[in-house]
Amino acid sequence: MLERARQVLGMEAEAILAMAARLDERFGQAVELLLACRGRVVVTGIGKSGMIGRKIAATLASTGAPALFLHPAEGSHGDLGMVTRQDVVLLLSNSGETGEVLGLLPVFKRLGVPLIALTGRMESTLARMSDVALDIGVEREACPMGLAPTSSTTAALAMGDALAVCLLEKRQFGPEQFALLHPGGSLGRKLLVRVADRMHTGARIPLVRKEETVRSALFEMTAKRFGMTGVADETGRLVGIITDGDLRRLLERDPDPLNRLAGAIMTLNPKVIAAEALAAEATRIMEQAKITALFVVTPEQRPLGVIHLHDLLEAGLT
Repeated sequence: MLERARQVLGMEAEAILAMAARLDERFGQAVELLLACRGRVVVTGIGKSGMIGRKIAATLASTGAPALFLHPAEGSHGDLGMVTRQDVVLLLSNSGETGEVLGLLPVFKRLGVPLIALTGRMESTLARMSDVALDIGVEREACPMGLAPTSSTTAALAMGDALAVCLLEKRQFGPEQFALLHPGGSLGRKLLVRVADRMHTGARIPLVRKEETVRSALFEMTAKRFGMTGVADETGRLVGIITDGDLRRLLERDPDPLNRLAGAIMTLNPKVIAAEALAAEATRIMEQAKITALFVVTPEQRPLGVIHLHDLLEAGLT
């Protein structure tokens, strides 16, 4: 079974690579038609092609190209009213002769909407009647009978992904726009929440002056409970940090550690982050540096707040 599974995966991979080798200027034309769309991308197909079409429509919609799926049978019974003259239609049919799909063409032609076909037969009716036809043909299905759509549906899905990715790059669709369309779940939280939304500010910021003693730093760390305190210079700029680990190591080697000055034992150039940075970036910095808290500072290195790893864990941002 393992060997058979590897054969199936290999056949489908070969189908995608062969399709990639056949790409020509028609692919660029299809992207330009989609880019110029002032309405929505209407995706249609039936059977397994319809299932792939639904996923392509969902991918387009989630990457900044408004899209919907139109079931061709329902379309011929009234749902064609969803299609406007500002739309672009993406039609899927491996044979290019699917009756339900071809039955919609007269209405699309009357509306004058651009038609992009994804078909496995470039000489088919669908290919000939479309403005642009993209070849998603495969040499053979992975199904041993050559009947169940397998390699062909994989190829169609991959072509849809290629269109969506090229289109989002053309639109300069970035992480912030993506986040606006994915507000739910951990993905939305990671993309939308900024450090300023989770940081502790004001009296919660652990901070001592360079000229204060280690005793004062210890009291500050105990009171604020972040496992560290920042050290500021006479202008209020953050110049260092003292952690509970620093204090433990100092106690081991110094007979009178509490009267030492904070500026003498601090670690210079602590890890910091800007308030407008994404909370996910704070998580990355803490994980890489193996620390549990970050100071949030202005461009002039003045402390604005502190963000702790626990704050990110509670918000589901790790």
